[in-house]
Amino acid sequence: MLNNIRILNKPRGINWKNVLRNFSSEVIDTKKSDGNKAAEAVKKNYLSYRHIYAEFLPDPNVKFRNTIREKLERKDMISRRTQVAIPEFYVGSIMAVTISDQHSPGKTERFVGICIKREGCGLRASFILRNVIDNEGVEVLYELYDPTIQKIEVLRLEKRLDEQLLYLRDSYPEYSTFDVNMTPELITEDTPVPVNTTKVKLKPRPWTQKWERQNLQGVQEFELPQKFMDKAAKVAKPWEKYDLMRTYMKTIPEEEQNEIFDDIKNQLQKLEITRKKMKRSRTFVRPVKLA
Repeated sequence: MLNNIRILNKPRGINWKNVLRNFSSEVIDTKKSDGNKAAEAVKKNYLSYRHIYAEFLPDPNVKFRNTIREKLERKDMISRRTQVAIPEFYVGSIMAVTISDQHSPGKTERFVGICIKREGCGLRASFILRNVIDNEGVEVLYELYDPTIQKIEVLRLEKRLDEQLLYLRDSYPEYSTFDVNMTPELITEDTPVPVNTTKVKLKPRPWTQKWERQNLQGVQEFELPQKFMDKAAKVAKPWEKYDLMRTYMKTIPEEEQNEIFDDIKNQLQKLEITRKKMKRSRTFVRPVKLA
């Protein structure tokens, strides 16, 4: 190949075959780098899938594993997503859920609140919304793929410092009060999910749980007698974060995650494109010609 290339007006004293050979090797290297970049992009895509579509990952407990049931559930979940758009949300996001209720005057019921817990996998995935209405804390548990759900809206997309916000039950009402007529806050698609670093102040004891014994990041310093802190130090297990076997038993291996999302990637991408088109059509405002 190099011998068939003619170089016009070539200066003397230069070995052009070596130059072309080096150039061809650089082209091959760039192709390899492009392939590596594409592979890294796919890997990053899978990493985001773990958080956005967490319910598609099966239960890590071996007792509840059944590959046939899991595949059938994933098909049902995708077909359900074609009927109702399930947006990206996390613990700490402000959401609004509309369900059908035959006992309601309008046959529908809408609830606004902060997501304080998200758990479960497959068709058993669920989340809890909390709001304070008329000085009374109200919590509603929703099955994510419940057929009575008509619409799920994310009014404010954000994360918190902790995986669960159940301690809001023992905090002051201002941390859990949200306007039922709240409008969605729009952010661009390239913007990373914001993290709310609010430190919640808890009410005086008694509490629903012994929060001082949990490693909570989103709670202010506990104002407790020293004996409570001493007991918390005795039962603490700081070595668990270094227990690799415990972490392995509580998670799904990355290879299996990639295999699962590779199986449903095309369907999820089509649903995402459709959802973005619908979102653009709703947010587009036709300009008005000024006189």
